[in-house]
Amino acid sequence: MSKTISLFSALLCTFIWGTTFVAQDTGMDDIGPFTFNAVRFFVGFLAILPLVFLFELKKLKEELKLNIKYFFRLSFFIGSSLFLASALQQVSLLYTDVANAAFFTIFYVPMVPIIIFLFKKDSIHWSVWPSVVLCLIGGYLLTNFHDATVRLGDSLVLLGALFWSTHIIFVGIMIAKFNIPLTIGAIQTFLVAFFSFIVGIIYEEFVFENIYKEIDSILYAGVLSGGLAFVLQIYAQKNITPAPAAIIFSLEGVFATVSAWFLLNQILDINNLVGCFLILIGVLLSQLLPILKNQPSKL
Repeated sequence: MSKTISLFSALLCTFIWGTTFVAQDTGMDDIGPFTFNAVRFFVGFLAILPLVFLFELKKLKEELKLNIKYFFRLSFFIGSSLFLASALQQVSLLYTDVANAAFFTIFYVPMVPIIIFLFKKDSIHWSVWPSVVLCLIGGYLLTNFHDATVRLGDSLVLLGALFWSTHIIFVGIMIAKFNIPLTIGAIQTFLVAFFSFIVGIIYEEFVFENIYKEIDSILYAGVLSGGLAFVLQIYAQKNITPAPAAIIFSLEGVFATVSAWFLLNQILDINNLVGCFLILIGVLLSQLLPILKNQPSKL
């Protein structure tokens, strides 16, 4: 898979994520956050599963015979990280607003290179650090966080950002070892659905009539975000290392703002526009500077 296809996959999955925040928020009018996530990710699993049988069933044995125990161990880490990240984000929307959630979620951008530097001891290209700063400043302006009130739910979002970062890192490790992105996507969505169902059964009520009331939000967040987008993320990370990938994924806030302007007629002020611009510059720096460094000198 070429770097161009990976970049396109990253941008498309980020666009889908950016347009899903509203569905996540409105989808809890009649059901709890764990019920929503259980059904959402199970729908995502059902959307991916036929593609696994069509495109990866033949090479599944070949890939897994390399180290099947390692595969399932990584699958558990990926599924657990995604479950904790999505659960904390979903629950937080009960205690904070979308602007705060969007801003604090973006903190996975600096967390990814910091975790890699501290625990994996991998070298990080210097362009990542200024790109991270630009993305954080851009996210601050983009979400109008300067006018927001910090709430209890914000700490849940911040903790969730930690698990978004571990999810990105584990996906990078996984796809480098096992070239079966659809299978990885199906397993992680099934695990999130299973864990969410267990918690939901204990603390919430599964009422099918109420679930049906949120069917539009569930289908959008399930098929497109829970299914397609997370598979596209895996395809993207095939040729993009976790730290630059996290920077690209920060465009989620830009797409969320633009879609709110286009679909909901929300007004973009100068801070929003500057925030979008800074995030775009951060993404471009993270992608172009490493390439320019590797260009042969003409002198």
